Amino acid sequence: MRSSLAPGIWLLRSFSRDSCYRGFILLLTFFIYTCYHMSRKPISVVKSRLHQNCSEIIQPPNATHSPNDTTWCNWPPFDQDNYKELLGAVDNAFLVAYAIGMFISGIFGERLPLRYYLSAGMLLSGLFTSLFGLGYFWDIHVLWYYVLIQICNGLVQTTGWPSVVTCVGNWFGKGRRGLIMGIWNSHTSVGNILGSLIAGLWVSERWGLSFVVPGVITAAMGIVTFLFLIEYPEDVDCTTPQHHGEQEEKQGSPEDPGYNPYGHQEGSLEAAAGWSKEPSTQPTAISFWGALMIPGVIEFSLCLLFAKLVSYTFLYWLPLYIFNVAHFSAKEAGDLSTLFDVGGITGGILAGLISDYTNGRATTCCVMLILAAPMLFLYNHFGQSGIASSIVMLIVCGALVNGPYALITTAVSADLGTHQSLKGNAKALSTVTAIIDGTGSIGAALGPLLAGLISPTGWNNVFYMLISADVLACLLLCRLVYKEILAWKSHLSQGTGYKEL
Repeated sequence: MRSSLAPGIWLLRSFSRDSCYRGFILLLTFFIYTCYHMSRKPISVVKSRLHQNCSEIIQPPNATHSPNDTTWCNWPPFDQDNYKELLGAVDNAFLVAYAIGMFISGIFGERLPLRYYLSAGMLLSGLFTSLFGLGYFWDIHVLWYYVLIQICNGLVQTTGWPSVVTCVGNWFGKGRRGLIMGIWNSHTSVGNILGSLIAGLWVSERWGLSFVVPGVITAAMGIVTFLFLIEYPEDVDCTTPQHHGEQEEKQGSPEDPGYNPYGHQEGSLEAAAGWSKEPSTQPTAISFWGALMIPGVIEFSLCLLFAKLVSYTFLYWLPLYIFNVAHFSAKEAGDLSTLFDVGGITGGILAGLISDYTNGRATTCCVMLILAAPMLFLYNHFGQSGIASSIVMLIVCGALVNGPYALITTAVSADLGTHQSLKGNAKALSTVTAIIDGTGSIGAALGPLLAGLISPTGWNNVFYMLISADVLACLLLCRLVYKEILAWKSHLSQGTGYKEL
């Protein structure tokens, strides 16, 4: 005969088991995407080694070059006067391939097992990252080799983001999603920091190891992913999270207490999403057009385009900027640039926490973008006046620039990918994530390219470009901010408050 406490004990054990699995998935996907970003970062550190001021370097005793040769310490073909354009071409090869591949990757991510898809992507990413560094040991000096490797690496790295966001979205519901994903999204900055530190160990001597070591680590993580990743809670008899509550299903106007600023009337998107009111045992993959029609996808995608333009310009050019302007060594510039990512961790967590408390994803992004613009101006003009001011401003800039970027690519993508109009179709999450991040990746490709073209005219012009991009990102969210304000006014007038946890 069962004790009266048995149901309670069973629930407690079930909750603990679910929590352990969710914690494990959160940690595993954190390490997975940390490796993806770690393998992208070395190129920004090694740039200052591929082309540097040779007059400040002591020549080796067995040197065979002419005493008048001012490029003897550089790595051909980056020893030319147009080295910034050549380095920009290498960056852009990766970023353009990444942007194009991202729109396709989400479609594959919905239709292939995530464990196989992620594992293959990490193994190939590790291979191509290592091949870039092996160009040093194989003494390769042709531009097309490095460009081709970057194109291949950009394509295979698109397997990462839609897959990890989909996996986390499968395991976590909407409650506290902003905070959870804000903390989880620090993998981007942690990966950048690790990539910078690892690359800095060998950048002054055998810079090829700056790529080979992260490549090997990424490939090893791909094997771990294959062995341990669990795609769905039901695969291990865990409880499936509820993405939207009953109150949210009744939303439709700003006067409704459960109003969602991005929502439409129930059923308004069923045709676009490929769903009907008939119950279905197995949801079908959503079409690209259906995902694009989810309210808020277009605005956040375009906002991310400009936000990611700023973030990736810092990712690829900040060490070189510090190297040229503050005159630090290549290793010191790489180490100092990690403070921008330290700020990014703080900004991502704060953005998630604030947006959870206020239920205002768009407003949180908009406010941070407004604050980021003057901070970028101040950093450019006063950030190199002293080490203390440089540290503080880098951290603040990192928080304000990466906070909106982190929020849109995680919590916002998961919110929209599990929108109530989809009637629980979790398969849409990969496509929605790919659309948002793919559009953002266009900006990620444009930013470093524009920086490479503009920087010969002066770094001031690069920062003016970044400030303009921040302002445009903010303007694109105006409609959604207005809707969130209407929702807050409605909730306050009814005395219900607007906090959603």
